[in-house]
Amino acid sequence: MTPRPPASKPAAGLPGGCCLADSADTLAGPPWGAAPPPWAPGRREGPHLMNPTGDDAGKTWCISEIDIFRDLSEAEMDAIAAAAPMKAYSAGELLYSPAQPSEVLFILKKGRVRVFRVSAEGRALTCAIITPGTIFGEMVLLGQRMYDNYAEALDDVTVCVMSRADVHRFLLADARISARITEILGRRLADLEQRLSDTVFKNVAQRIATSLLTLTAAQRPAGPLRPGARHPQIALTHEQLAALAGTSRETATKVLHEFADRGLLRQARGRITVLAPDQLRDEAG
Repeated sequence: MTPRPPASKPAAGLPGGCCLADSADTLAGPPWGAAPPPWAPGRREGPHLMNPTGDDAGKTWCISEIDIFRDLSEAEMDAIAAAAPMKAYSAGELLYSPAQPSEVLFILKKGRVRVFRVSAEGRALTCAIITPGTIFGEMVLLGQRMYDNYAEALDDVTVCVMSRADVHRFLLADARISARITEILGRRLADLEQRLSDTVFKNVAQRIATSLLTLTAAQRPAGPLRPGARHPQIALTHEQLAALAGTSRETATKVLHEFADRGLLRQARGRITVLAPDQLRDEAG
């Protein structure tokens, strides 16, 4: 049976987060049927369960090293950690689908999350790629909405999950944290406005170059680079990059081959190495 992608409605606000799936039973029967949809090649379609992770000894691991919590005392971090248990998702799993709305806030500790929407014709558009150290979620209290967006784990992901009541109690009640949350949401809105401007005023090659530079700048190395790895690498498929740049996979592949032929980047399966960021910046316009 040919998969039928969900209908898309115009976004009315910032697509800055995702929601918590309430049950495995409903997600076990996704709207597109048994076969993976064309906008998500290779997706695993089993029940998308949240797997608790960590133990009591490391209960503050999820919020440690997160910028918005940088000057909290140990007792304050313990209180927040108790209200925000860690959950794990495997690469390719959905953290959120429009059929499963739930108002929660995620704190991303490990991995990347792709927020995207799908048109009635099955074309995907990536709204954001969330990187570690930030917050996202369906939280009207913070001005974040998912609307008809999906959220997918690009890598193996670890998040902490907070309810509306706990967000109000622990985050918004603290002037330090609430100010940093406002700053994060302001940057996200500015990024969205810039992407809208790029879509209108830049051609496809410029948009792809801009996307590569943005992803390179957003990377946070987990440790020292391995020997010989002197250039930043981006772990995205051509399909995912095309969805981020607002074009087709075929067009994205053609542009990437042209960049590679000119020595601007090197391609491997599911990975792009940026070799000449300055020249790529010239291509971005």
